[in-house]
Amino acid sequence: MAYKVSIKQFNHVLNTLSDKYKIYGPKKIEKKGRYSDTDLVCYKPISGLDEMELNEKSFFSPKEIIYPIRETLFYFTEDNVSVPSVPDEKIIIFLRPCDINGMKRLDTIFLQNGPEQDFYYKRLREKVKFFMIECNEGFDSCFCVSMNGNKTDEYAVACKFNNDNVILNIQDEEFKALFSEGAEEVQHEVEFVEENKVKVEIPPVDKVTKEVFENDIWTEYTHRCIGCGRCNTSCITCACFTMQDQHYGKDNKMGERRRVWASCQVDGYSTMAGNHDFRTKKGDRMRFKTMHKINDFHKRFGFHMCVGCGRCDDVCPEYISFPKCIEKVNEIVKGDSNE
Repeated sequence: MAYKVSIKQFNHVLNTLSDKYKIYGPKKIEKKGRYSDTDLVCYKPISGLDEMELNEKSFFSPKEIIYPIRETLFYFTEDNVSVPSVPDEKIIIFLRPCDINGMKRLDTIFLQNGPEQDFYYKRLREKVKFFMIECNEGFDSCFCVSMNGNKTDEYAVACKFNNDNVILNIQDEEFKALFSEGAEEVQHEVEFVEENKVKVEIPPVDKVTKEVFENDIWTEYTHRCIGCGRCNTSCITCACFTMQDQHYGKDNKMGERRRVWASCQVDGYSTMAGNHDFRTKKGDRMRFKTMHKINDFHKRFGFHMCVGCGRCDDVCPEYISFPKCIEKVNEIVKGDSNE
């Protein structure tokens, strides 16, 4: 059973929820896009449906809500260390199925990958409820179907946005009580995108051999990629970070330690002590990223890291296509299998 509510009623419930939830959704920021006359769609706090951009894909993913670009882990002085608190309010995020699946990848990295769960990620993640935006169709660069990122049941509320109403499939009892009052009960099955314009075939994990690593295809990316890191910062599943200490005062005896996003595509990422860098070529970095997204992660956890949102293609200034890169890898694997 689903509920059909008017836009007015939907906004009224959001207003009620805002008393204890901070609500985020894709929002259009005018004249802040990649070119001077373009807009930027990113995740920002919203107060109603009229503030959400539902017809365009967001340039950035919602991961920064629970995994901030810069996050203070602790403050320090000569004598003590203190961990900053986070706001008590809970969080609602309006996001698409691929991004919910992307959040699952982040959960895996921060909560399952190491011997201990990441305290800072966990305390924000536990506050979050997902309101899934049903996709009417995929965007031009989406390849979520190929990556099995197009479907999920991990949401509190699924929202089908129409011109004058919203149809809600509610799995969380807290929200059912709020939205059902005065709503019309209807039959509606949650719909997911079943086909994309972009299709890729993922090479079998156990078929990727050293021939893939040594192939000349990576030379192309050495020449094309400029190492800007846009693909990483827009990706819902990239989670690499570095640490920075910010010191205060003349004696530098107090300050804070920050966790800051890092990119495997930029200079300095793989630099070690003694200034040794084992991944200086941009093609090597592209290979590293590609293998992590479609091979290494799957070997460890049983599903691919990439969810096929297509943002990396959307933001690349050199128009590098990640699906085409996957296809090239697949062709190499198929060629080796036929020999």
